[in-house]
Amino acid sequence: MNAEELIAQDARAAGFPLAGCAPLTELPRRAFLEGWLADGRAGEMRYLERRAQDRIDPRRAWAWARAIITLAFPYNPPPPPPADWQTTLRGRMAAYAAGRDYHDTVAALQQQLIRRLRARWPEATFKPYVDTGPILEREWAMRGGIGWIGRNTLLLHRHAGSYFFLAELLTDLALAPSPLPADHCGTCTRCLTGCPTGALTEYAMDPRRCISYLTIEHRSAIPVGLRPALENWIFGCDVCQEVCPWNRAARSDADETLAPFLPGLLALDADGFRARFGGTAVTRARRRGLLRNVAVALGNSGNPVAVPPLVAALADREPLVRSHAAWALGRLGGRPARDALDRTLREDPDPNVRAEAVAARAI
Repeated sequence: MNAEELIAQDARAAGFPLAGCAPLTELPRRAFLEGWLADGRAGEMRYLERRAQDRIDPRRAWAWARAIITLAFPYNPPPPPPADWQTTLRGRMAAYAAGRDYHDTVAALQQQLIRRLRARWPEATFKPYVDTGPILEREWAMRGGIGWIGRNTLLLHRHAGSYFFLAELLTDLALAPSPLPADHCGTCTRCLTGCPTGALTEYAMDPRRCISYLTIEHRSAIPVGLRPALENWIFGCDVCQEVCPWNRAARSDADETLAPFLPGLLALDADGFRARFGGTAVTRARRRGLLRNVAVALGNSGNPVAVPPLVAALADREPLVRSHAAWALGRLGGRPARDALDRTLREDPDPNVRAEAVAARAI
């Protein structure tokens, strides 16, 4: 076996069914990345603007590195969506949110792999990354032969679909390139037409409209015009994966953790949030972000049963939660909702909350 085959064998033994290698070089994505950033598509993800040149050529940051080992670790696809969520008031969370934070899981497997590789190459250096650092993961995974970048901007594999995490090992080993995979999207545009917010265009995405971005990375108020399109998504979104033909056979059993009861979430205090979501990927959204999303989902339900928990949320310590609860009450309407909004207009100290209450009162 050559070095690349030995690495793939060790990767499988460590828990990564897909692995590839690529020599480090300057990626031909400079114009795209610069234009993408200049267009403001990073939104509130300002960290993407830092070290942009390192993303194009990792050798700028790691001069010792000669190649990159790309890895894919699968996770369970999403269960069927909760039936009649407007009545049951069940939310939806992206499938990867179930269980332990994937950063921890994948990082532990990487350490196992590094131990195997060091047994073969004791003098070699291996530096792991899991969804961190200035690394364009999908681009390198494609160059490592793991899959092609589809119209939905996700990495796709003909047998594994797209339900897997990506990770990398930078190394000073000299490794041969993998053949670039062909694009198998064909004429299919299901992801483009299925995206609830219209975030996808041909092989490109505007994160500022993406439900995953809006419910996780976006820290401030969700744009009013996009709130109805979130429906009951409260952490991430799987729509562009669910409609993809390469995931046609992927479906797991119902998982209650991914369809939580929304009023119960809205009542979580800081300790309750940590107790329920500590050690999971959901902490990325933080308590105020998750409860903001829950308030929007309840407003989208059209169910008057959601009014009392939303009224209670008008007393939350976070203005972001109170403002979105006010919007949701405006959507639901009714005398109790209007009375609560009137109290908010008189008593809430935050101008943004009062502004949302004014707008909600006018719905």
